[in-house]
Amino acid sequence: MTRRLAQVAKKVGVSEATVSRVLNGKPGVSDSTRQAVLSALDVLGYERPTQLRGERARLVGLVLPELQNPIFPAFAEVIGGALAQLGLTPVLCTQTKGGVSEADYVELLLQQQVSGVVFAGGLYAQADAPHDHYRQLADRNIPVVLVNAAIEHLGFPGVSCDDAVAVEQAWRHLASLGHERIGLVLGPADHMPSQRKLSAARALAPDLPDEHVARAMFSLEGGQAAATRLLDRGVTGIICASDPLALGAVRAARRKGLAVPGEISVVGYDDSAFMNCTEPPLTTVRQPIEAMGRAAVELLNAQIGGSSVTAEELLFEPELVVRGSTAQAPRH
Repeated sequence: MTRRLAQVAKKVGVSEATVSRVLNGKPGVSDSTRQAVLSALDVLGYERPTQLRGERARLVGLVLPELQNPIFPAFAEVIGGALAQLGLTPVLCTQTKGGVSEADYVELLLQQQVSGVVFAGGLYAQADAPHDHYRQLADRNIPVVLVNAAIEHLGFPGVSCDDAVAVEQAWRHLASLGHERIGLVLGPADHMPSQRKLSAARALAPDLPDEHVARAMFSLEGGQAAATRLLDRGVTGIICASDPLALGAVRAARRKGLAVPGEISVVGYDDSAFMNCTEPPLTTVRQPIEAMGRAAVELLNAQIGGSSVTAEELLFEPELVVRGSTAQAPRH
C-alpha cells in the first residue's frame, strides 16, 4: 500500500498524505488534484477504491494506425497535450501488423472505463473494413471524435482536412508549371480521403484517364510501386495522398534515371516532420495539425461534459507548401 501511495504521489507531484486523503474520500483536496490522483491510479494499473469506482476514469483512448508515418505522432503530440491541459490522460493505442486490432483496443478501452476515444486514420475511413466496434462505443454512449474523412452513417463528430481543396491546390500548382500529364497515387479504392481526392481531381480534369490513377498501401514501398506504373504511362507530375507515398514516388523516378524535379515533379500530402530535409525538399500540402487536434479535443471534451455535439464534420483548410520537388514541366 505504501509503495502504491509513493508511486501515485510521485506521478502527480503531490504528497502521499494528499493521495491518502483522495483514496479515503476525505475533504480538503481540490477537484483537479483529486482527478489527477485517480487518473494516476488508472495509468499505473491500480484498482480504484470501491467507493470511487462509479466515476469514469479520466482516460481518453487515442487510436492510431501506425507511428511510422510522421503525421500520426504529430497528431498524437497535439491531441495528447490538449487532453493533458484538461486533466485527461491519453492512452496511446497503435496497431501493429498482425498484432492488436482496432476492435481489440476498443474492447480494452471499454474495460478501462475510458471517458472517450479519439481515432485518427482508422477503419472508419475504409468502407470495406469491419465497423462493429464503433457501434459498441455508440451503444454505450462513449464520446468519440474521428480525425479525417469517415464513411457515412457512423454518427460521430469529426475534424477533417479538406481533401478536395488539397488536390485542387496541388493540381493547379502543377498545371501552372506546364504539366499536362498529371497522375495520382492514392490509397485503396474504399478509402474515403482517397475517394474525395479522386472526385476533386475528376472535377478539375474530367478527361483524367483511369491509367493515370494508381492505388497503393500507405507506405514508401507502396508509393514507389504505384509511381513506377504512372511513370511507365508517361506522366510528368505526380500528386500523392501522403508524404511517405511521395518519397516513394521520388525514389521510383530516381530508379528510372529520371531527375526530380528536372523531369518529374512530385507533390506530397501532410507536410509531416522532416519533409523540408529530404532531397529535394518535398513540395506538399500541409494539414493544419495543430488546429485540427485542438478542435478534436474540444469536441470530445464537450461530449464528456454532457453537451450534445452534432455528428457533423468540421473541414479545415490545407495549405500548399512549395519546395524543391516541383518545377517547370520538361519540354519534349
